[in-house]
Amino acid sequence: MRGSILKRSKGSYTLVIPITDPVTGKVKQKWISVKGKREKAEEELARHVNDVNRGFFVEPAKLTVSAFLDKYLAIHAEQNVASTTLARYKSIIEHHLKPALGGLPLVRLTPIHLQEFYARLAKGGRKDDHEGGLSSQTILHTHRLISAALTKAVKWQLLARNPADAVEPPKVRPHEVRVLDAAGTARLITAAAGTMLYLPILLAVCCGLRRGEILGLRWTDLDEPAAILYVRRAVEETKAGGIGFKEPKNRRSRKVALPATALTALRFRRDEQKVVKEQLGADYHDDSLICCHQDGTIWAPSAFTSAYRALLKRRKLTGPNFHALRHGNASQMLADGVDIETVSKRLGHSRASFTLAQYCHMLPGQDQEAARRIDETLQKAMGEVQKAAADAPHAMDLNAPGRVM
Repeated sequence: MRGSILKRSKGSYTLVIPITDPVTGKVKQKWISVKGKREKAEEELARHVNDVNRGFFVEPAKLTVSAFLDKYLAIHAEQNVASTTLARYKSIIEHHLKPALGGLPLVRLTPIHLQEFYARLAKGGRKDDHEGGLSSQTILHTHRLISAALTKAVKWQLLARNPADAVEPPKVRPHEVRVLDAAGTARLITAAAGTMLYLPILLAVCCGLRRGEILGLRWTDLDEPAAILYVRRAVEETKAGGIGFKEPKNRRSRKVALPATALTALRFRRDEQKVVKEQLGADYHDDSLICCHQDGTIWAPSAFTSAYRALLKRRKLTGPNFHALRHGNASQMLADGVDIETVSKRLGHSRASFTLAQYCHMLPGQDQEAARRIDETLQKAMGEVQKAAADAPHAMDLNAPGRVM
């Protein structure tokens, strides 16, 4: 099925798309206006014709929110987001968006519909056996999803504007993350010595790597002479139990300089693996993974977390969850005076401003230190001024060097 393009005036075109009625078999033509260059009209025509051929095309005036969200998942999300993110999108759409807004025509969706929807979620949006509403963070995730989907609707010329732009999402308070101090971190590392968790814990503490990134490391990611580790992939696990690799968060690979302690542990791990490979022979699954099961197979994130919790329980430790070790690494770097740009790059954040917003509240004593430094500078300057006044009491110039501001 092919369509055609008719030029109406300069910068204005009409797409003529043949659509076959599935009941009568008759072909009717759908006319859609497009403003812009001819290249844009050609792109729009190709997209609409593809939708018709795949059975996804629906006239905008008849397109419901539910049908649009299905379209959004099928032709955008499934090709552009990680499988775990896609599973979360589908859950939000099926459990919340469709029941509340799915029957509305897309073109009639207004900001007040969304604002009232968020209010209902806050009061009683849970789908489990617990009473009460959803957290502000969960509602914010829902808002970001519907906003992103409606942005595509505008781009696809299904809407003139995005109604989510006029909605105020809930404000989320920063989550208090408990991190270990240096002594607590040392106790945890010591408790993990001699176990398979020793190296992963060390990489989280020393390099700020995420759980999935640690489990996705291969020996080819290690530049031993330069003492650098390249973070190129991460292990992900779906709710259905599927395990695979994906790009790191923010889809950016990065390199992280290794402290000597971590480099030594990596060398020791490599030597251990060589011995196990020789013992298991053909039974060893050699995917070159660094942090994996003894037989070389991928260590599932959920199983890894269970092993970490079991270690804490076995050693009678009350440490934080594994991801908090990454937070501890960030807060320690900032406390030690490492500049925010370097911290952001090591953590794999897209923006340094995000890093600062995430971790500035985790620096106890920094406000007091700032006050101490201000006082130190001021006292020194006042002492110099007083000395100058004593030497020449009638010749003080407030614009002279040493003026107190």
